[in-house]
Amino acid sequence: MGGLTVTGTGDPYPFDLITMGRIGVDLYPLRTGVPLAEADTFGRFLGGSPANVAVAAARLGRRTAVISRTGADPFGAYLRTELRGFGVDDRWVTEAPGLPTPLTFCEMFPPDRFPLYFYRLPKAPDLEITADEVDLEAVRAARMFWVTGTGLSEEPSRTATLAALAARDREGAGTTVFDLDWRPMLWREKPEPFYERALEHATVAVGNQEECEIATGESDPHAAARALLAAGVELAVVKRGPEGVLAVHRDGTVAQAEPVAVDVVNGLGAGDAFGGALCHGLLAGWELGRVVRYANAAGAIVASRLACSSAMPFPHEVEEVLGRAGAV
Repeated sequence: MGGLTVTGTGDPYPFDLITMGRIGVDLYPLRTGVPLAEADTFGRFLGGSPANVAVAAARLGRRTAVISRTGADPFGAYLRTELRGFGVDDRWVTEAPGLPTPLTFCEMFPPDRFPLYFYRLPKAPDLEITADEVDLEAVRAARMFWVTGTGLSEEPSRTATLAALAARDREGAGTTVFDLDWRPMLWREKPEPFYERALEHATVAVGNQEECEIATGESDPHAAARALLAAGVELAVVKRGPEGVLAVHRDGTVAQAEPVAVDVVNGLGAGDAFGGALCHGLLAGWELGRVVRYANAAGAIVASRLACSSAMPFPHEVEEVLGRAGAV
């Protein structure tokens, strides 16, 4: 891979992390507890789980990139500018003419109700990623690769996502993460067969309890983790909300993290902050308990803030929270 370089830097591949999938504009009311029908001011932010995960890892010092598509419109230009501003490489974020950049609105009723309204019609550009446009050499070379369940929800993104996963030969590639990312409103088919295929290629599976149940049929967190391991991954991470995090490795290692107490403002970006910090810890080679505690703290920080992408914490902020919790 020595001949590959990142344009403008002279640095060789691999990227620490490449993510693939959803990107869009998040529009959040600037006052919490207000229905959308009554909201009169909004903040505009980079959104979409894979994009946010890349931002979160970049904030922690990792070299990251995103594979996605936007509309050929001002919102698409805004998203690419935001990615670059956060230090995320946007070379593989291309335009899909004729399709608008997606918008997502959220109502915020802390601490636990955050209904989302996706505007992804007639079709989201990120579902128009085709297999022939994915740089499989770069995907294969990345130290870590992250895909989501939403990328499997529709063609041609489904085929492109599975092709990228297949390019990650387990013996030669680094860590491959499958974020279960179950968004029922974005699916028209049953997801289980496609989740099964993705899990055959992944080394890490991560999701909340509902997502893990969709993927495995198991509602108990420990049973779901065992089922994910049986499906082929080496590490299963189950996010349990107010009950913390469970992580189980194929070698028998089990790690749990207790919840971090915060005043919740917007819980939507917490999972993406968790994901970026999970990647950071795994790339650093930390022991599993430290990884999940660190990721859990990063998620809690973002839950206490309004935005998602711009709220992603820096290392000193995560360490401060861990220090207060006595969980460093």
